[in-house]
Amino acid sequence: MKQQLTSTRLVEAVEKEQFSGTIIVNKDGQTLFEHAGGYADKASQRLNFHDTKFGIASGCKLFTAIAVCQLVENGSLSFQTRLSECLKMDFPLFDQSITIHHLLTHSAGIPDYFDEEKMDDFEELWKQTPMYLMKNPVDFLPLFQEKSMKDKPGNRFHYNNAGYILLGLIIEQQTGLSISDYVEKYIFQPANMLDSGYFSLDQLPGNTAFGYIHNDDGTWRTNIYSIPIKGGADGGAFTTAPDMMKLWEALLNHQLFSKVLTDLLLTPHIKVKDGVEYGYGVWINREGKYPWKYQVMGYDPGVSFHSAHYPQLNITMAIPSNQSSGPFSIMKLIEEDIFRSGKSEVR
Repeated sequence: MKQQLTSTRLVEAVEKEQFSGTIIVNKDGQTLFEHAGGYADKASQRLNFHDTKFGIASGCKLFTAIAVCQLVENGSLSFQTRLSECLKMDFPLFDQSITIHHLLTHSAGIPDYFDEEKMDDFEELWKQTPMYLMKNPVDFLPLFQEKSMKDKPGNRFHYNNAGYILLGLIIEQQTGLSISDYVEKYIFQPANMLDSGYFSLDQLPGNTAFGYIHNDDGTWRTNIYSIPIKGGADGGAFTTAPDMMKLWEALLNHQLFSKVLTDLLLTPHIKVKDGVEYGYGVWINREGKYPWKYQVMGYDPGVSFHSAHYPQLNITMAIPSNQSSGPFSIMKLIEEDIFRSGKSEVR
């Protein structure tokens, strides 16, 4: 473990969680804490390293939001463009007033293919719809396209994967590129995220971690039959902790689009609950007038991920894991040791 700082509680938490993944914490571009632990491949005992690629589930909704902002900047869309105006597909029961803004902020009121308010087992989806067929955004349409609205557009925040599937389809129709090709060309390459991509689970490149699900009897299995075979607009990309640092740097330095649009992406657009709001593809925690954390996160069977930027301290962290839990509790300890105290060192 490479460390420039030491927190006894943090090291103990890593051991207690049997953490499998990578942790990087940077301040002003300098590494405060770095750790890699666990196995990328349990069967062969191949270790996770600093630059191992991990699935990040819904953490890549930020990539989709960035792509939409780029299309707004080049004039292809506006945030008030209606779904019916920019996607040539039939949604017979959808409200005609749904806009890009509604989809970005989980406030469109549309049905979801996996409703987290009613369902708690993501694996159940693939018993009727084989996961190995889910390779493109269009493949998800039969799961929600002809269902009724759940709420009026703009009425409330309701976390919704289907909304980001629609955003992916819009990007594809507007650009002529697949969502994965667009993100790799216009986000990963400009941000120098050379180890990131949308990889098929049956064709993972080298130095990529398999996702692991722990069974009640103490055994484990990979998640290859538990999530869609290839990620897309709503989740499932692979990246490394160092690449996430590059993404935050590129975003905050306005390398991906203008400062005006960056500020708009990071603006709290809708309330989630007390102290938590949502921008475009990013969660925002605020105490009083100013945000203290911008965050992306993702959870799937065999995947857990948190990455955040703390603007008042210029601290950024990334914690990808190839297990279903771990990053949240570790992130909280880091916040207690560094951010809540307003200090820039772990004691």
